[in-house]
Amino acid sequence: MHRATKIVATIGPASSTPDILQKMIRAGLDVVRLNFSHGTADDHRQRAEMVRECARQSGREVAIMADLQGPKIRVGKFENGKTTLEPGKPFILDAECELGNDERVGLDYKDLPRDLKPADVLLLNDGLIVLDVVRVIGSEIHTTVRVGGDLSNNKGINRQGGGLTAPALTAKDMEDIRTAMSLGADFVAVSFPKNATDMEMARQLANIAGAPYGIKPKMIAKIERAEAIPALQEILDSSDGIMVARGDLAVEVGNAAVPALQKRMIRMARDSNKLVITATQMMESMIHAPVPTRAEVSDVANAVLDGTDAVMLSAESAAGKYPVETIEAMAAICVEAEKSEHSELDKDFLDRTFTRIDQSIAMGALFTAYHLGAKAIVALTDSGSTALWMSRHWTHVPIFALTPRTGSERAMSLYRNVTPLHLDTSNDRDTALQQAIEVVVSKGYAARGDMVVLTVGEPMGQPGGTNTLKIVRVGDVF
Repeated sequence: MHRATKIVATIGPASSTPDILQKMIRAGLDVVRLNFSHGTADDHRQRAEMVRECARQSGREVAIMADLQGPKIRVGKFENGKTTLEPGKPFILDAECELGNDERVGLDYKDLPRDLKPADVLLLNDGLIVLDVVRVIGSEIHTTVRVGGDLSNNKGINRQGGGLTAPALTAKDMEDIRTAMSLGADFVAVSFPKNATDMEMARQLANIAGAPYGIKPKMIAKIERAEAIPALQEILDSSDGIMVARGDLAVEVGNAAVPALQKRMIRMARDSNKLVITATQMMESMIHAPVPTRAEVSDVANAVLDGTDAVMLSAESAAGKYPVETIEAMAAICVEAEKSEHSELDKDFLDRTFTRIDQSIAMGALFTAYHLGAKAIVALTDSGSTALWMSRHWTHVPIFALTPRTGSERAMSLYRNVTPLHLDTSNDRDTALQQAIEVVVSKGYAARGDMVVLTVGEPMGQPGGTNTLKIVRVGDVF
């Protein structure tokens, strides 16, 4: 069954063996996320090598996404590992404290006191603990506990409404970008960007680090700061895609605001011809349970109906008991949701103008395939741009993108409704088109007599050169 929505899964202790990873790929894994908040450079390198080998054995490319830690602002460590905060009691966050106790705790981010003022609200441990700032004295933030609970080592801190000045790229992130490029990452996810400048700096660093390896990764902005919301369009313009990172975002803007923001972000990304991944707690219960809750099923399905390119797993696949079953369940939900998704292709094209020939051909192929009831769209593409433009509109007609470039094939693993395939194209157009049809038929995606819409560029092999649309029936002679 063709599935349009892609699946991103984090690998960790539960999924770092070739056997489990092979099963995850067969179950529907499209992109592997390496979480640089955990593990060493050698850990990530070994996992990347395993991904490449397992993908090779599976007969298809699986992309790798390096997810940077970013300036995660955390409390320090406690003498006894944790303390219990009681409502109404005072508690001090002290930038100069070495080991915490029942009265105070240190800070990993030493500049936090400079960002705060009385009446600010701090949310710790993903919002489970709430502190009201009473006053700031030097390195000490004096608070009153509003919502208490157990607070253990290294739990995160957010300021309600955002406004913390920590830079998006830390020294660790810069080193991790170099590591990610050395292991051939296809995507780099940047944590906590506030504006276009953060993404432009990350891209420049990645391009420089990737140059010796011939890599220019796609840059994904993780939207998890309140400040990123008003700057969303400029962040989109400077990125290749965004991630709806619902965890930290919910802590900063409030849980109730996130569903509408998710829909807005997905719509804006698609309108801007950018990728979008929906993440955080999508199948959380499957960390421990073999089946998802009904609410989780609805959550994944709604992201699909919103038009997300991909849905993402974190702890479910990295540390859960059922990484393979979780991907199987997620894939099944995606397929069912896509069956009921309504196509508004004609409406999408109203009041739009296309100034580029290749983009016009891509839109013409979509329109033609949709109205003629074609079995498939087959795009011969070098860079993948034609497939990206097509994937921004939903037609129920699967798109097969054939490219001679492995990097393009891996990048297209994240494009909605696009199945990337490798094709060593001939310089002769008709020969290349015939080879493309043979590849699609050999893999069972089309059969003799099926109508197929083809796009190709002449002369062959020039990025951005798609200029030809052809309608054929499988079995016809070119």
